[in-house]
Amino acid sequence: MTRATRKTCFALAAAALLAAACATDNPPADTNAAPGAASGTPGSAQGSAGLKQSPGQRTGSVPAGQAAPKGSPDQRSVYYDYDRYEIKPEFRPAVEAHARYLREHAEARMTIEGNGDERGSREYNLALGQRRAESARQMMRLSGAKDDQIEAVSFGEEKPKALGHDETSWAQNRRSDFVYQRGQ
Repeated sequence: MTRATRKTCFALAAAALLAAACATDNPPADTNAAPGAASGTPGSAQGSAGLKQSPGQRTGSVPAGQAAPKGSPDQRSVYYDYDRYEIKPEFRPAVEAHARYLREHAEARMTIEGNGDERGSREYNLALGQRRAESARQMMRLSGAKDDQIEAVSFGEEKPKALGHDETSWAQNRRSDFVYQRGQ
């Protein structure tokens, strides 16, 4: 299967998931969260130091088991508010730094992995994760990275960073991860 065929199939599947997500109800707001907790994301103004992390959890930098390409930006995740996919201002410099790296290294390739928390249906979270990955991809393209260097995929709620069932854990799971292909 050629790359163009795979992209077409993936785009059709994403469109189908998006249509299915539109047919479902939005997940309920977390009524047990502290006021303002929905906007407290890792790496934001409150910083990630306030987040509890269990042993074996990954941080917002290089994912476990992956060596960072020499000279690439260290921050490998951007975080989102509940039910949102817009890149927050505090994460724009990180996205632009990855775009700059790709501009300067034409051979480099990356996958942006969109993720969501456990609230909402699987279909809804897959569609939201895809919108998050595409949002980061679009910002990188506008910052000069080439389209063929970046692939956007969604894992929905399937790859949580934190396994808790509270706002702190959900905030860590609402993210896009930048994963460089091996040898880049």
